[in-house]
Amino acid sequence: MHARRVRIGLAIAGVLAVIALLAAEFGPGLAIRVPGLLTDWRDPIGPNLPVTWDQGPQAPQPDSDGATRRPPNIVLILADDLGFNDISLHRPPAPDGQQQSPSPGDMPPTPSIDALASAGVQFTSGYAAHSSCAPSRAALLSGRYGTRFGFEFTPIPNAMGRIVSTLHDRDPRNIHPMYRPPEVADVAPLPFQEMVMPGSEITLAEALQARGYHTVHIGKWHLGDTPAARPRAQGFDESLDMASGKYLPDDDPLAVNAYQPFDPIDQFLWANFRHAARWNGGPRFQPDGYLTDYFTDEAVAAIAANRHRPFFLYLAHWAPHSPLQALKADYDALANISDHRTRVYAAMVRALDRSVGRVMAALAENGIDQNTLVIFSSDNGGAGYIGLPDINKPFRGWKLTFFEGGIRVPFLMRWPDAIAPGTRIAEPVHHFDIFATAIAAAGGQIPGDRQIDGVNLLPWAADTAATKPDQPPHDALFWRNGHYQAVRTGRWKLQRAERPSATWLYDLQTDPTEQRNLAAAEPAQVAALNALLDRHNADQAEPAWPSLGELPVLIDKTLAETQSPEDAYVYAPN
Repeated sequence: MHARRVRIGLAIAGVLAVIALLAAEFGPGLAIRVPGLLTDWRDPIGPNLPVTWDQGPQAPQPDSDGATRRPPNIVLILADDLGFNDISLHRPPAPDGQQQSPSPGDMPPTPSIDALASAGVQFTSGYAAHSSCAPSRAALLSGRYGTRFGFEFTPIPNAMGRIVSTLHDRDPRNIHPMYRPPEVADVAPLPFQEMVMPGSEITLAEALQARGYHTVHIGKWHLGDTPAARPRAQGFDESLDMASGKYLPDDDPLAVNAYQPFDPIDQFLWANFRHAARWNGGPRFQPDGYLTDYFTDEAVAAIAANRHRPFFLYLAHWAPHSPLQALKADYDALANISDHRTRVYAAMVRALDRSVGRVMAALAENGIDQNTLVIFSSDNGGAGYIGLPDINKPFRGWKLTFFEGGIRVPFLMRWPDAIAPGTRIAEPVHHFDIFATAIAAAGGQIPGDRQIDGVNLLPWAADTAATKPDQPPHDALFWRNGHYQAVRTGRWKLQRAERPSATWLYDLQTDPTEQRNLAAAEPAQVAALNALLDRHNADQAEPAWPSLGELPVLIDKTLAETQSPEDAYVYAPN
């Protein structure tokens, strides 16, 4: 009963906030740009529509010489907001390697994700391209820093920025107010749908399509919603798109929900998101079941449909992004976890791991797992605003920050025909390396008409003295989110911000969890890294749209914890 009252209260609060700001969304010729209730009448959600995947050849296709060799299939599985500590691979082993029963509060194991590392390569210093969703995806699919083509800030509707800001600032527990840039305080300069990855970028799907691959997108997109920016216009032959953001309807008997009344983003999502998908750009319809399992069902079907031709499957899960919503069967299986919010989140991670296992089983059942390059990562680290303190352990920071907790992510590859099992690579690697690696695996060449920042990681993954390069994949890696920027080169990592004015310098070799800020003690190192950042910025484009808001993010506390004036924080643009 309490949960129901909380849900109703949050829904009312979200709807009232939308209504209060609705007038600002209307004007001469201005379309509604608030998701959820206000768009249902424009784009109603219909009943489930069965997806019929294009069927490839029914038998292996011989080459001109009669052989049946073919390039590897490529499966890219991307989680959303997955914490570094959510993967049991990253947790301390049990004493003497013994299997132990879960203790109260223990997160569940992730055996299917862990198996990718044991059967392939684990890049132990794998970095997301950005500390938030969409810019990471833009870099991953283009092989380039998103700032090279203006994709610097995460697209959100201007109304969302205003509503979240209003809800955040009304909460007396929040010491620091949201920052809204003066130039976007009233009207967004660009509609949400038009905040896009430019069609001039060559996506991984387009590059593989040119190599004869059948390309399939399932799940989240978040790179624009104009006809020229949707998946099928960006190189995907087929697309099953997430058309909103709930895993099940709120009152579905199979759903267990966890509401975060301290989180304005959570309030907005519950009030506005729906359980919806879209097939090849058609009308919205209700997915057949829990979203993570539904996407997995369709991924398994797509694998079977393409088993006799090279294919690229981009399975972009929403899990475990908020709103926190678990399948009851997963929730019931985790009775050892007493905290409700933690248990719901853990159940979502459990479903994600099950998805990876089912995809791997489908590859094996279709006889193609040995010649399939499987890549697993997350778009960024876990979010502090969901109120769970340990999800990025042992690292500091959260999604929206450039501390390791915001950008250090699982980075796993499995390809039995080319990668030795149990390989570990310590050199820093980056999301945009996936682009060059996949193209190299397919026997192609990266585009020569533009700067490609990613490199082919297969020579490092081979991990033999004869083939492994002497140099690391990158001399330096950069992150930029408006005034908040970072660089890592070798053992050193610098972050700098204007709001509040701060500089953080860490020696990651001796201090991998960023506990000791050496900025005051190492002024020469700070100057050198600032100059490196400045030179990098000189080669980047201006943002294609401005940030619509900056959330004050505590570095060492979740949004659920009591704030103090002494807390370290940074204003992170959306």
